Amino acid sequence: MKHRVDPGAVHVLALGRAANQPPFELGTANEARAAYDAGCPILQGDRELVAAIENRTIAGTGGPIPLRIYRGVGAPIADAPALLYLHGGGWVVGTLESHDEICRWFANIGACIVFCPDYRLAPEHKFPAGLEDCVSALAHVVEQASWLGIDPDRIAVAGDSAGGNLAAVLSLLSRDGAARKISAQLLLYPNTDARQTADSYVRFSEGYGLTTSTMRWFRDHYIRDAADVGDWRVSPLIVENVAGVPPAFIAIAGHDILADEGEAYARRLAEAGIPLILRRWQDQIHGFVSMGRHISAARRAVEEAVAGWSSLVDHAD
Repeated sequence: MKHRVDPGAVHVLALGRAANQPPFELGTANEARAAYDAGCPILQGDRELVAAIENRTIAGTGGPIPLRIYRGVGAPIADAPALLYLHGGGWVVGTLESHDEICRWFANIGACIVFCPDYRLAPEHKFPAGLEDCVSALAHVVEQASWLGIDPDRIAVAGDSAGGNLAAVLSLLSRDGAARKISAQLLLYPNTDARQTADSYVRFSEGYGLTTSTMRWFRDHYIRDAADVGDWRVSPLIVENVAGVPPAFIAIAGHDILADEGEAYARRLAEAGIPLILRRWQDQIHGFVSMGRHISAARRAVEEAVAGWSSLVDHAD
């Protein structure tokens, strides 16, 4: 069955065409960042008030990492659930500001504390630099759990697009003991296969926001060389075994070049017996959760992710 694109998403695509900006791949990384940052306020909705926000800098293996902490309204003073949120942006663009709206939603809806690291970006810092920062950020949250007022057994990781890639990889590293314990993973239209050979790269190659050529540009900035494409820390879909990873909530956008690899990763988890909630937003485009000003489903997707998180953790208990 062919699904129509959500009217809000149609409007966002029209805004993109009207802006008439050149594709990221025709310019430099800094030009892409400037264009992306300029577009975020046009797409994001009004930012909800949270109980508190703190900006701090933590130590990482590759140097200092800026970290923003959100205390949601109603979050417990002690033993609160916590979420490490890894922003999207193709490993090249994206900042603490670009995903501020999503982090506020997660904090308030989940009555939790959200930690968002401003991990290093490519091409200045290629794989695995950004991933290493995410590992360091998780270690900081766990090690400072008592002081931060969180329950170290209720720390989940979440991310969208490239952030979903990092969250999936961090979950695998956690399983292997190479990163600290994670209770659940919440993946929003994740990138799981850097080979970029899925049919959705053909079906939605142009006209739906993120294009095949732009995604290739992102990937090629991120990897050091072609061999990295076959590294499961870049392409978690091809990891030998997914058994034992944390329970997962996965959201798929139906009109997205990443749709098929997200589905494929969900199948691998299900076949391995990992508790899984798979939500398909068939009428949506890539990145829709960051488009709350125009797409009402954006906040609903976060509500479902939080409900899934609660359900998965309760199931594990």
